[in-house]
Amino acid sequence: MIPDMKTFAQLGFPGRLVAVEGLDGSGKSTQIYLLKRWLEVEGMKVYFSEWNSSELVKSATSKGKKRELLTPTTFSLIHATDFADRYERHLVPLLRAGYVVLCDRYVFTAFARDVVRGCPPDWVRGNYNFAALPDLTFFFKADLEVSLKRILDGRPKLKFFEAGMDLRLSNDIYESFRIFQGRLLEQYLAMRTEFNFTVIDANEPVETQQALVRQLVSKRIDLSGFKRQEPLPLPPPSMPRARKVKLEPEEEAVE
Repeated sequence: MIPDMKTFAQLGFPGRLVAVEGLDGSGKSTQIYLLKRWLEVEGMKVYFSEWNSSELVKSATSKGKKRELLTPTTFSLIHATDFADRYERHLVPLLRAGYVVLCDRYVFTAFARDVVRGCPPDWVRGNYNFAALPDLTFFFKADLEVSLKRILDGRPKLKFFEAGMDLRLSNDIYESFRIFQGRLLEQYLAMRTEFNFTVIDANEPVETQQALVRQLVSKRIDLSGFKRQEPLPLPPPSMPRARKVKLEPEEEAVE
């Protein structure tokens, strides 16, 4: 763990941050969307933020990926810039305003992906040493074959970066996916105790997982202090993709 890294509660913020992590196809985005809708129905002040959604770097990331110009270091720095922008302009202000902030991926995504792509672990973590820890982090652990099936049920083929094809692990995109995502899983499991992940069996039905998520959120966060009163002006939210509303199998998490 990064020295002196504390949760937002430990730092005295009135708001609380809940993050979800998992492999591509794990279903984590569906789960956090359902959690968001439930909290809204319960009258809570909620804000949602998604990995790689800052307008500051979105176009540069897209162009770099299409042309395959991004080195592992460039990838890492772009994601760190994206996170820093959202952290400063969205997450921290709303946590100070007493919101429950939900994050689809947090710094742990960088700790796993960037290291698997060859960046030094200490250097990667140093890029995020300004960030506080979530107050609750769910890790959705799905079997690789389950994740792969969910992705392919939703679209005809895998995407280049979710399969780790930039690493030249295999000429076969499906085998590359298994190798790349397997290495990511190893990184996540190594962080499980260090960062106190709450592991959810993502092989279970959506409804079963969501019931457990709601139960754990209610148990670990006193939601009585987050009831909506007068609405505050919010920065433009990065909304979940429309397909999540229909609970279709999760597509590739944005790199």
